Amino acid sequence: MKKTVSVAPMMDCTDKHEIYFLSLISKNIHLYTEMIVANAIIRGDRDKLLLFKKINNPVTLQVGGSNARELAEACKISEDYGYKEINLNLGCPSKKVQKNKFGACLMQEPGLVAKCIEAMTKATKLPVTIKTRIGYNDVENFEFLKSFIQTTKDAGSKKFIIHARKALLKKLTPKENLNIPPLKYDFVYKLKDYFKDDEIIINGGVKTTEEIKNHLTKVDGVMIGRAIYHSPYFLADIEKEIFKNENIPTRTEVMENLIPYIQEQTSKGVQLNHIMRHTVGLFHGQNGSKTWKQYLSKNMCIRDADLQKVNHIMDQVRKTNPVSLER
Repeated sequence: MKKTVSVAPMMDCTDKHEIYFLSLISKNIHLYTEMIVANAIIRGDRDKLLLFKKINNPVTLQVGGSNARELAEACKISEDYGYKEINLNLGCPSKKVQKNKFGACLMQEPGLVAKCIEAMTKATKLPVTIKTRIGYNDVENFEFLKSFIQTTKDAGSKKFIIHARKALLKKLTPKENLNIPPLKYDFVYKLKDYFKDDEIIINGGVKTTEEIKNHLTKVDGVMIGRAIYHSPYFLADIEKEIFKNENIPTRTEVMENLIPYIQEQTSKGVQLNHIMRHTVGLFHGQNGSKTWKQYLSKNMCIRDADLQKVNHIMDQVRKTNPVSLER
């Protein structure tokens, strides 16, 4: 089974513009959309929600919902947009998501989850996968996790992405749920030992290539979220260290390659700040990082950013850090 590294679905972060931006840095990373609600796909502007510029990287659509019929219809609608798989969100702990009966709260209803997955798999030729937690509230034991994964497998899930923290559904904010419940990687390792022939992906707290390498000796893949969003060029290290690819664009080249996309998207009415906000961390750890962030906040990440300034982006990139930009 091929080992994978992926970028986690993150609300308000991994939109179509972020996906394209990250694909300019890494050709091997597996990318996920932010969660899109099944009912929005059915009733909303489908092209606006689902269309993305085609890239070589595999892209997975993550959906949210608990109505089997709606999820099935959303799968049918999404099938021809170029996604490699459809992932059901069973891990988000936000109160808004819980109110609508999506995300981690569904771990409390394995039978309902099974009905949803069965309906989804019948509706699409694409693989259906899940992303979940190791437990919820006071429920944090391996037998529950094993049983829950077995239920989703029997229903038709083809891959299992496990955030190695439980979700505290009432006591914590989504941000706190990313930090306060302790990481228990052993739960995920043990899960792989039990489901030897199934694809188990670990998620949660991964920040270095050494951690990725260690996890890949025990599971089939590693999913990384905030570490990449805050420092996108971390993908360059992953390309070199994990995928043994030395042909990686510099930060300067990444921005040069992004400009045609910016021009194409803004000509269609996309606001400039919707794209440029994803580049804030591109120079993270470099001497010019602060200068770049200030430039973006004053010129590119404001609502009414002047499109004429696109022509001057590369001038600013070169001013930001002319030496260390080159690797």
